[in-house]
Amino acid sequence: MENHLNYMKQAISLAVDNVHQQGGPFGAIIVNAKGEIVGKGQNRVTDKHDPTAHAEVEAIRQACQALGTFQLDDCILYTSCEPCPMCLGAIYWARLKKVYYAADQALAATGGFDDAFIYQEINKPYEERKIPFYELDVAEKNAPFETWKSIDAKIEY
Repeated sequence: MENHLNYMKQAISLAVDNVHQQGGPFGAIIVNAKGEIVGKGQNRVTDKHDPTAHAEVEAIRQACQALGTFQLDDCILYTSCEPCPMCLGAIYWARLKKVYYAADQALAATGGFDDAFIYQEINKPYEERKIPFYELDVAEKNAPFETWKSIDAKIEY
């Protein structure tokens, strides 16, 4: 438990430091099975002009580069706040072993970071969303997947 608290305090420290650098109040670290920090991330949305540059995503990117892989199945993520829906998706795609977070969604909302609307939008029919989604039925829509299936020399994920 002591190591968990130490790693979490480091993630929170990254978040606090980031606020002083005009970034968002979020920090994350990724630790491998040996207990080594292999990735760190801070919310870089505004300075990178990138809405996907959340702390968790930044830490995942750094860890993957450091380890030379796209799967982090023996790693643990420590994040200063409960991950948003986008980060949750990234966590599952990276196949992290565990996630520990400090602040929950409700606490983040009181700080001005409320992602409840995204969860609500996900459950709506496509045509009722604030940003509507439309499927275009084109003959070639399956071409990328058929090509993928036909290639023997590929890296499955």
